[in-house]
Amino acid sequence: MAAVALLALTATTAGCKAQPANGSPAATSSPPKASAPATDDAKPAAAASKPAASPTPSATPKPDPQGKTLMATGSQGKQVRELQARLRQIGHFDRTPTGYYGTLTVAAVQSFQGKRGLSRTGRTDTLTWQKLLAMTRKPTAAELNPPTSRPVAEPDKRCLTGRVLCISKNSRTLSWMIDGRVVSTMDVRFGSQYTPTREGTFSIYWKSRHHVSTIYHTAMPYAMFFSGGQAVHYSADFAARGYSGASHGCVNVRDEGKIAALFDQVRTGDKVVIYW
Repeated sequence: MAAVALLALTATTAGCKAQPANGSPAATSSPPKASAPATDDAKPAAAASKPAASPTPSATPKPDPQGKTLMATGSQGKQVRELQARLRQIGHFDRTPTGYYGTLTVAAVQSFQGKRGLSRTGRTDTLTWQKLLAMTRKPTAAELNPPTSRPVAEPDKRCLTGRVLCISKNSRTLSWMIDGRVVSTMDVRFGSQYTPTREGTFSIYWKSRHHVSTIYHTAMPYAMFFSGGQAVHYSADFAARGYSGASHGCVNVRDEGKIAALFDQVRTGDKVVIYW
């Protein structure tokens, strides 16, 4: 019991934070915070009784000619996944759909808008969405949720028996396997050269669905700890920036839907094999 408590304590005080591939710290992508409403605190008290002046025509905000913003940085969900899949159909998005609207999606939308003579805002507004729908077809289930964007490696022989998270650093893929059968696969990334992800055979000793690192104060959703503070978990930064970044040793997954399903299936004690 003391050993288990010690391991759990280690995990709660450790964790991973996204960083550039060269190991230097970098901020993760997150939705922009809304600014507080402007106030008129400097208005003289004597002026309070005067009627408010009518706004001049120049002060009236003009409607956006491209319509209402439907999706933008920080948005996530099925519609974002569909957006990415449709952009991929016409060559503007070269990644697997993740359902997260990060910097790569912004760049893809800007590219599409520029080709269609629209303002390159990077936001998916009504006009941008209508033009994209007119140029593309409804994505198939395989386009929306491909097994992985990378070729899956031949599983290590240690992965062929039992319940195993089989993780290849060479192919940068994770295969969830049960008795030698691949149940699901997903793209992953690892720590930098200065904070490498450990290799070997481990086991899941603790799961934390809504984990937050107490070292880096960053979210680690669907964390499944296998070695000290190193865990398999969802990374919004990976979803947004792809392989231009790295973790502090954890195994990052960029598809939230897949890691959520995996989290529900994996049990404490299941094996983790990390190999080249």
